Amino acid sequence: MRKGDTIVFDKPPCVLSYAAVGGKKESEGPLSEAFDMLITDTRCGEKTWEKAESDFVRCCLETALKKARLEPGALNAVFAGDLQCQCTASAYTMRGFDVPYLGLYGACSTMAEGMGLASCMVAGGHMRHAAAMSSSHFCAAERQFRTPLDYGGKRTPTAQWTVTGAGTAILAQEGEGPYVRAATFGRVRDYDITDINNMGAAMAPAACETIVRYFSDTGEDPAHFDAIYTGDLGMVGSTLLLQLLEQAGLKLNNHKDCGLIVYDRESQNVQAGGSGAGCSAAVLCCHVLPALREGRMSRVLFLSTGALMSQTTFLQGESIPGIAHLIELSSGLTRPGVKGGAA
Repeated sequence: MRKGDTIVFDKPPCVLSYAAVGGKKESEGPLSEAFDMLITDTRCGEKTWEKAESDFVRCCLETALKKARLEPGALNAVFAGDLQCQCTASAYTMRGFDVPYLGLYGACSTMAEGMGLASCMVAGGHMRHAAAMSSSHFCAAERQFRTPLDYGGKRTPTAQWTVTGAGTAILAQEGEGPYVRAATFGRVRDYDITDINNMGAAMAPAACETIVRYFSDTGEDPAHFDAIYTGDLGMVGSTLLLQLLEQAGLKLNNHKDCGLIVYDRESQNVQAGGSGAGCSAAVLCCHVLPALREGRMSRVLFLSTGALMSQTTFLQGESIPGIAHLIELSSGLTRPGVKGGAA
């Protein structure tokens, strides 16, 4: 059923399994024990950071398949993307899997985009099993979008630290949950932000737009959710988001940002927090989905937020468009009402 920009699934697909892989910085953060795998050699024995990122993605997909007790051939498709030019981290990973591959580029919004698209295919009966995954690598992203690490440039207070990691979720037509109840695909919003070291400000208006549209479409109340997660707005973007939502008449008391969960800003020197396509993907798969499966949360909204510039458009002086995609997740098939109660 479609309500405005929101697709509400009559038969919500099940998140059969999930896996998260992190790097050295992530192994030193608050979620270190929640990752399925931590690879402290961020080169993974490879000659380039880009090859190393593909290794992270491969390990993540293999782990998710193992947890689901599935062979790769059981997947009808993999929806995946990353921050590298032409999504090469994902594409090169898929050379080793004889599975239909649908490459996505939503920048840091890719995980929620992939989850939403995979859910549509599974809920519609077109696929029995589909995977959504996304990744990023600090060193590869810095070299591509800003300056090589050897340059030694000073990071600004608004800058964010790209997560070195990956997240994978496998969806199925049925199972014990969690479940994807709905998906809201975002619209591109551009508020003329040109500072490549302030991604939070560039993405916050798109996150506000998608959240407002979801609640307008569904008539839901923010109090019905244990948490509303955004992908990687960081401290600057999160503060701006809450201000924009309040101006739109929507006050959130249960907002959490993956970029502020994955790292400890006080001790890890990550400036405004974490970012990257692997940020929301990893936090979803090591923090959010386990909490739903274990009954520590019953219902959440999860947004991945993305800045849609390229290294070329940035150098040409273009502004930075933002996008945010949303999925609604629940621990059970019965839709909960107010937190902790039944509807």
